[in-house]
Amino acid sequence: MKLLFVADPLATFKTYKDSTFAMMREAAKRGHRILACEPQQLVWQRGSRVTARGAVEIALTGDPHDWFTVTSTADLALADVDAVLMRKDPPFDSEFFYATHLLSQAEREGARVFNKPQALREHPEKLAILEFPQFISPTLVTRDPAEIRAFHAEQRDIILKPLDGMGGMGIFRVKEDGLNLGSIIETLNKDGTQTVMVQRFIPAITEGDKRILIIGGKPVPYCLARIPQGNEVRGNLAAGGKGVARELTARDREIGEYLGPILAARGLLLVGVDVIGEHVTEINVTSPTCFQEITDQSGFDVAKMFVDALEQAMAGTAA
Repeated sequence: MKLLFVADPLATFKTYKDSTFAMMREAAKRGHRILACEPQQLVWQRGSRVTARGAVEIALTGDPHDWFTVTSTADLALADVDAVLMRKDPPFDSEFFYATHLLSQAEREGARVFNKPQALREHPEKLAILEFPQFISPTLVTRDPAEIRAFHAEQRDIILKPLDGMGGMGIFRVKEDGLNLGSIIETLNKDGTQTVMVQRFIPAITEGDKRILIIGGKPVPYCLARIPQGNEVRGNLAAGGKGVARELTARDREIGEYLGPILAARGLLLVGVDVIGEHVTEINVTSPTCFQEITDQSGFDVAKMFVDALEQAMAGTAA
């Protein structure tokens, strides 16, 4: 198969931990052709099809530093490849949103895109949890400072975060004393112009913010617990958290097995569900990671499971 990865610049990949690289490596092992472009290379013009201008086909070298060579460059209609994998890292900003619309047009022209662009648009990573209240802690979504203050008075220990944050960016904890709550609200909601998510603080964060991967509707049997270090309340790897692979607990499996078929039916081949203690905190669909950390520590080959699911999805389409 010809696989086109829409991703960040290849030169920026940290191959020792990059999940997109792990996908490419496994696909290349099976003889699939690997092509790549960046979202800004997607072009549509009346009378033509959505095209990746200057898409590159690459060969993997096995060298972790100089890890690929470009074997050819061409303008490539997305409908002319077997599968398009949207792997642009967050943030989900306006340009990402517009890229999903170009990918939806490519689908109308016959392209197969994973994750499905419509599903990417309809599952903002923090707000997607609201559909599954049975799995989440007390949560408030608002831009009203009075609502936030009332929620704090009720819950006493809370986490506040922006809806467009990533990697732990902009997350604040306010304890019972309410210290700096007003300033934090002003910082996050920008005088009532931006919506904020507020949740009851979950003490189990000390045991890790677990990333549960769901592939083809089925949970990977190991998660990556991202454990805060020092005085941090954030477990995100980008915020200095330590990643430890663990077997799924019974609750983790319950969450994964419930959400998996629902999200897969919507065109989400790969999902990263974040769980603290017993509670889902985010449902990540744009570019879920942690493949290599889980594989390196547990021995379970996550990339193999992913490419198996991709091949199965493509075979189902051909049938």
